[in-house]
Amino acid sequence: MSGPVLLLGANGQLGRTWRLQADLDELVCASRDGRLDDGSAAEIADLTLPESLPSLLDRIRPALIINAAAYTAVDQAEREEALAMAVNARAVGALGQWAATNHARIIHYSTDYVFDGQASRPYRETDATGPLGVYGRSKLAGEQALTASGADHLIFRTAWVYAPWGRNFLNTMLRLAAERDELKVVADQIGSPTSTWRIVDASLQALRHWPNALSLQDRILHLTASGQTSWHGFAQALIEQAHRQGRLSRLPRIEAITTEQFPTPARRPAWSVLDNTALQQRFRYNIDDWRHDLDQVMASIPSSS
Repeated sequence: MSGPVLLLGANGQLGRTWRLQADLDELVCASRDGRLDDGSAAEIADLTLPESLPSLLDRIRPALIINAAAYTAVDQAEREEALAMAVNARAVGALGQWAATNHARIIHYSTDYVFDGQASRPYRETDATGPLGVYGRSKLAGEQALTASGADHLIFRTAWVYAPWGRNFLNTMLRLAAERDELKVVADQIGSPTSTWRIVDASLQALRHWPNALSLQDRILHLTASGQTSWHGFAQALIEQAHRQGRLSRLPRIEAITTEQFPTPARRPAWSVLDNTALQQRFRYNIDDWRHDLDQVMASIPSSS
């Protein structure tokens, strides 16, 4: 990469993984408050104010923009549509417009929530979208804004993202399993748990193969782990692994419940399995079953955590 690489959302679970995993020259990290989680300084990039982004980009002049920032509060988005749209759509459009004008590349991340979850086979990139709520609509609008900008970009749709750090299902389940004798977990939503390690590793492979000609329909690719499970199955697997590793002194009972038994303000897709075949073929990159990546992530968590 010739020129600076700007990482937006450097404090998020995906941004932190980029910082740890990617050996990129001239990596410039940016966060909303201008600080990193380790206390060091970063650039300020506030995606809630899309109009503020061009001045930052003009100063840094990145050759590549990695947008790991997003508004991800799915339920809260139902009450904050304008804010979700600012971060997930208008800011993405502003990044795209700058990149198109200044011949920069962009890697951007989207979500399974752009689909309605009514499929019975893994969603392909060409399948019709139909988001169920504000979050999904805002992420779809971001995809559309980046595509319309004409920037040289890749959009990776991912799902059920987790990491050893940050707010995510894995860390929530580990905390609750240590506190309770019984957990109730939804079993009628199906997806592919995907670690941030996998997302960054695949993104780096895409960077290495970027010179290959990409048509417009190849700009959106599905990036998830292979295989599928329910939230209940994911919880069982990670809690059993934690028990084997000695992180949990006992195994709580994990009761399978329905979505109706766990109501939320925003509707979730019942089926979130994405077909990752196109990414594997285009970038000559093999994606393992989700259980393999879970084992790797669990092994990376310090025993004192």
